[in-house]
Amino acid sequence: MITETSTPREQMIDQRLRLELAAESVDVEDQSHLHVGHAGARSGGGHYAVTVVSSRFRGLDLLARHRLVYQALGQAMQSDIHALSISAYAPEEL
Repeated sequence: MITETSTPREQMIDQRLRLELAAESVDVEDQSHLHVGHAGARSGGGHYAVTVVSSRFRGLDLLARHRLVYQALGQAMQSDIHALSISAYAPEEL
């Protein structure tokens, strides 16, 4: 859930997933503080966990769901995001 204290990166992740996957629900958690000193953290890319609920995940296995999330985030996976933990559900799976 995006709040007033969400960072621009968190907002971008939320917006892309909602738009590209017609997501009913998106939760973005910045976990970068858990990786201070990690080589990827020094490059400026953040560590995030996302939970996405979308009907587009119906009938897809875990790998296919992750591919859709990576595709939705596009170039941000190369520049803004160093690591991403994904939980992807179809609406009836909750």
